[in-house]
Amino acid sequence: MNPFSRRRQGPPGHPRKNAPPGRGRPPLAALRAVPWRHDLPASLVVFLVALPLCVGVAVASGVPAELGLVTGIVGGLVVGLLPGSSLQVSGPAAGLTVLVAEAVQRFGVAALGPLVLGTGLLQLAMGALRLGRWFRAMSASVVHGMLAGIGLTLVSGQLYALADRRAPGTGPQKLAGLPALLTDAATAAASPSAVALGLGTLLVLVGWKYLPGRAARAVPAPLAAVGLAAAVTAAADLPVVRVRVSGLLDVVHLPQPATLGALAGTAGLGTVVAFTLIASAETLFSAAAVDRMHHGPRTDYDRELTAQGLGNTVCGLLGALPMTAVIVRSAANVQAGARTKAARFLHGLWLLLFTALLPGVLGLVPLTALAAVLVHAGAKLVPLRRIVALCRGHRGEALVLGVTAVAIVATDLFEGVLIGVGLAVVKSAWQTSHLQIAVEEVVLTTGRPLHRVRLTGNATFLRLPRLLDTLERLPGDRPVELDWSGLRHLDHACTLALTSWADQHRATASAPLAVEPPLPTVV
Repeated sequence: MNPFSRRRQGPPGHPRKNAPPGRGRPPLAALRAVPWRHDLPASLVVFLVALPLCVGVAVASGVPAELGLVTGIVGGLVVGLLPGSSLQVSGPAAGLTVLVAEAVQRFGVAALGPLVLGTGLLQLAMGALRLGRWFRAMSASVVHGMLAGIGLTLVSGQLYALADRRAPGTGPQKLAGLPALLTDAATAAASPSAVALGLGTLLVLVGWKYLPGRAARAVPAPLAAVGLAAAVTAAADLPVVRVRVSGLLDVVHLPQPATLGALAGTAGLGTVVAFTLIASAETLFSAAAVDRMHHGPRTDYDRELTAQGLGNTVCGLLGALPMTAVIVRSAANVQAGARTKAARFLHGLWLLLFTALLPGVLGLVPLTALAAVLVHAGAKLVPLRRIVALCRGHRGEALVLGVTAVAIVATDLFEGVLIGVGLAVVKSAWQTSHLQIAVEEVVLTTGRPLHRVRLTGNATFLRLPRLLDTLERLPGDRPVELDWSGLRHLDHACTLALTSWADQHRATASAPLAVEPPLPTVV
């Protein structure tokens, strides 16, 4: 099937305008079907966003920058053509930085290939077992909280790079150091050239869409901003840090028999399992977020997991970093107007061409300009309108969103999402366990008052304290009628509590007790 086409084939018996090559459609027609005016500019935007991520993740992981670029290239050229998600972009991710750094320190850079190879093979097995679909059970508030947390982490970290400073290691440290960073930038203690160039790049990014004329708006804002920054840097010979990339072939190494020993011990196998779980979770959580950002075909989670497994297998054979689908690149791809898989495939092609054939061109690009692109992309990930709407009408969902975002900033993506999912489950359990307890006093024909207790809704252990408090306040000298026929659900804890209360009431009270229908026998 044509990897660039997202349209479905027509029904049998009808002419298929979008038939794949080899089935009544020439390859040239398949290329014409690609919406180049959308996908080509989008691929350049994703390339500009992916470049600093590939380099930054590799450096933070303690490996050469080129290994991060190799993973980005594989994510575009290999995974970009595979089925699963049409707009999600893969490459090295910050969520695995700490684990990769620990693995490199323990086993060495040469052992990274076998570890990533094992990760890819395990993901292929999970895809074959169709385990990816279980990640579809994701609260919308958790997804938006994930986007907000990633955006805040990205902004807080890249503000340091914008001023040619090294960012602290953790999210709280990054946030705590921002006041000092802003003070240094205002007093020129930080690099004035880098700060001015980064702020200028941000201004171009924000104001580019307001320029008059279609010709100017046809050029992607990140491309224009980075191009102008590179031109200013070269013309004025500004003293700022620039991208440094050497040959890719020098860092690519096939796994050697001596390095396979990393998989023999418990520590190595544990690292593979950790890589697999975090990479798979981040990929499929990101897929849920990307699907909410566009109206195109939805992600096939099992196929996407298989595609990631194949990508990590290739990365392992090349000795590169592990791969995940990265929400920052994916969001940039969607926001840039990409329509098909061509955009993410082309972004990998640009990475390959510029790093392998034209490393000198990348040497003209200042890191502060790339940091500004990431700050702008991260700020757009924070769903301010969504947060305001939830605060007005659904405060519980707003709480889940906020806690998820804060947890991601304070810990990492995987742990933060788990905290958000846990809170969403607790909130849903509390809301679905709604129990109405109605107590009314009825006068019998004999003139004696009767207390009638009606239970409706869902009786779970979460509502047990309130239920028992109500029953235990009933006087023992009056007849009681307990009607629980309106319950939709009665869990074991509430059944046991009602049975115990009924037995105790019959034993100690002087008035009779009627239970309709009779309570079940508790085993």
